[in-house]
Amino acid sequence: MPRATNAPASRKRRNRILKKAKGFRGSRSKLFRTAKDSVYKAQQWAYRDRKNRKRNFRRLWIARISAGARTNGLTYSRFMEGLKAAGIELDRKVLSDIAIHDAEAFKALAEKAAAALEEKAKQAA
Repeated sequence: MPRATNAPASRKRRNRILKKAKGFRGSRSKLFRTAKDSVYKAQQWAYRDRKNRKRNFRRLWIARISAGARTNGLTYSRFMEGLKAAGIELDRKVLSDIAIHDAEAFKALAEKAAAALEEKAKQAA
């Protein structure tokens, strides 16, 4: 019986990997074995960095909110505590956008947060 290699499926599998390796330098895009290793490693990094992107954006938003809060005489943590006490439920992405593009609205939020903090302190005393 002749040897069966399942050539169409094997070729399709190899071409799928080589297509993903398009744009890689040198043998990483030309030779199947090195392309396969490169693609697998690239996919691992892509998976990891999809998680890291969320982390990085959260850090950026917090830095922007913190800068806006400090210009209005509050720290980030006190600002967020004041918003929670005032019942204002805006996420960090929106707060960051407001801090950058609409300083007056952010100032109003900071004033409400400060007022809520004072009210909270009066109730505790």
